[in-house]
Amino acid sequence: MAAHDYDLGVIGGGAAGLTAAAGGAQFGARTILIEKSPRLGGDCLHVGCVPSKTLIRTAMVWALTGRLKEFGLPEVARPAVDLGAVMDRVRAVINRIQAHDSPERFCGLGAEVRFGSPAFVDDHTVILDGRRVSARAWVIATGSRPALPPVPGLADLPVWTNENVFSQRQLPERLLVLGGGPIGLELAQAFGRLGSRVTVVEFLEQILGPEDPDIARILQERLQAEGIAFLTGTKALQAGRDGSDFTLRVAPARGPGPETLLKGDAILVAAGRIPNVEGLGLAEAGVAFTPRGIPTDSRLRTNVPHLYACGDVNGQLPFTHVAGYEGGIAVTNAILRLPRKADYGKIGWCTYTDPEVASIGLNEKRAAKEGMPYRLFEEPFAGNDRALAEAEVTGKIKLLVSPRGKLLGCQIIGPHAGELIHEWVLALNAGVRLSALAGTVHVYPTLAEIAKRAAQQPF
Repeated sequence: MAAHDYDLGVIGGGAAGLTAAAGGAQFGARTILIEKSPRLGGDCLHVGCVPSKTLIRTAMVWALTGRLKEFGLPEVARPAVDLGAVMDRVRAVINRIQAHDSPERFCGLGAEVRFGSPAFVDDHTVILDGRRVSARAWVIATGSRPALPPVPGLADLPVWTNENVFSQRQLPERLLVLGGGPIGLELAQAFGRLGSRVTVVEFLEQILGPEDPDIARILQERLQAEGIAFLTGTKALQAGRDGSDFTLRVAPARGPGPETLLKGDAILVAAGRIPNVEGLGLAEAGVAFTPRGIPTDSRLRTNVPHLYACGDVNGQLPFTHVAGYEGGIAVTNAILRLPRKADYGKIGWCTYTDPEVASIGLNEKRAAKEGMPYRLFEEPFAGNDRALAEAEVTGKIKLLVSPRGKLLGCQIIGPHAGELIHEWVLALNAGVRLSALAGTVHVYPTLAEIAKRAAQQPF
């Protein structure tokens, strides 16, 4: 008789959990996937990547209709946007993708799918709907949720977060955005393009804190040109209501300075994420965790070797593609028992503003922090023929190269940066020499030619 009900148990039906469950089932392991919400897909599908990128695309199309004169076309009158119709399209895209993440698909792969809120009672067993379910190994992939900063009065307001913004039906005339990171900026630009007057409040001195200042400055200047107002180096002191208005009292984040009262029709909070570790019975399983998540080693093991933590819940890189990557590593270790390790230094990411901001490896900030000497090479999109043809010349590519000519990192701010970065993801992961990239014939005219131009500079 088997010692446990399953070989692999997975808690969480987002990117990490679905990857782990699919892998476990396909490897022939008896696998159970447990999700607390009534649908699989996680935040990315329902309240994250998919709806936000759908909204961003809609807003981009609408913004182009305001630039017709730039392309030699007659200007047209633009009516007010019906946000409800926009969100109906967002929901339609989600529903289309949902079929790929259906319980039927995963059952077809050989995994059992259950819905509910499990809690560990020991390091092999959870209680689910009053019944004990045991597995030889577990993958914890419960994700994260929006953080609500400790601003007095904020918790008492019906604020927007990524969890409810895509269910809104009325476009606010004035939108206050608390947080100048990727989520805040993507949504700020989208709502600004649809017709809202947007003000972004950011505690740090620059938006996109981890990025280099020159990259952040290019993006901020572009967003300001579109009408978005920025208050950087600013802290929120008090949130409240004044009749139908939402209010936010702010002041300089450092040093004395005047207070300002901001008013809006809605407040969007995009000030970080909190890992979902509550209610899981982690202490009963002996799993160590902190407010920042569940620490893991490079094989995604917690301090209890047969318990793994993947995705946002482990506090590493909060990206969907990283969650899937980690889920694959965890299941390889848990089921095949091959010592596969995560390498976060060779993973890229992208902020889907317009222009997009994409990065892989070291930027100047990270190189300085690590004491890594580098040479810097840049190429502007203003010198790219395709960018000129498409009237999308804002931005540049930056290469960090070691004194001996080794690629250390690449940052791109510009049109389709999230697509263009993959040439550099491959180069960094495969150890491709810059001379090989410089000698590669790129199709003309393409945005990707900027890679060749940048790679030629060290030679």
